[in-house]
Amino acid sequence: MRTRVKICGFTRVEDAVYAANLGVDAIGLVFYPPSPRHVEIEQAVRIVNALPAFTTVVALFVDEQESRIREVLQQVPVDCLQFHGDEPAEACRRYGKRYIKAARMQADIDVPALAHEYHDAVGLLLDAYHPGAKGGTGSQFDWALIPEHCNLPIVLAGGLDASNAKLAIQSVSPYALDVSSGVETEKGIKNHAEMAAFIKQVNEGDRVKHDRKI
Repeated sequence: MRTRVKICGFTRVEDAVYAANLGVDAIGLVFYPPSPRHVEIEQAVRIVNALPAFTTVVALFVDEQESRIREVLQQVPVDCLQFHGDEPAEACRRYGKRYIKAARMQADIDVPALAHEYHDAVGLLLDAYHPGAKGGTGSQFDWALIPEHCNLPIVLAGGLDASNAKLAIQSVSPYALDVSSGVETEKGIKNHAEMAAFIKQVNEGDRVKHDRKI
């Protein structure tokens, strides 16, 4: 199975279009004001309207008010929601949208229990824990915390870049990789060469995985 790729935290139209043309499966837009990658609705609309067909748009929220989420959904063509805070399952499913639930990994995180609680999610995103940030820190967590079997597709995030994307696929065999800071020139500004290098390493990782199964 091919490893999917989501690149998160776009703030510029040209970066998102470049990523889509590289073959990225999904782009992430951050609607979390404290984040340096936060986008306003107007810019998000410009980004989404410039994308080619078959590119999934994921809107990221962190413990956001329902009214604000609905405001975004009314104006931005979003395919999937990503909840990156402490949202309970009932808060994630009330919008009639496919959603991903993120977890910031620590030793006491029970991944199977999360998969059971958020059973209707389309993916469980596992990211690095940082006491002062809700993601996009460039930190990696211990992949040994990821169980071998999970009832939800695993989206691996946290400290990924072109140097370890292949290793991540070989070690974890996740459904998808999610990268943000690992392909940036600065926060919110994506580096086109780094995005291309990341996709190349993912493709090479998939080829190695496929060859081992033959």
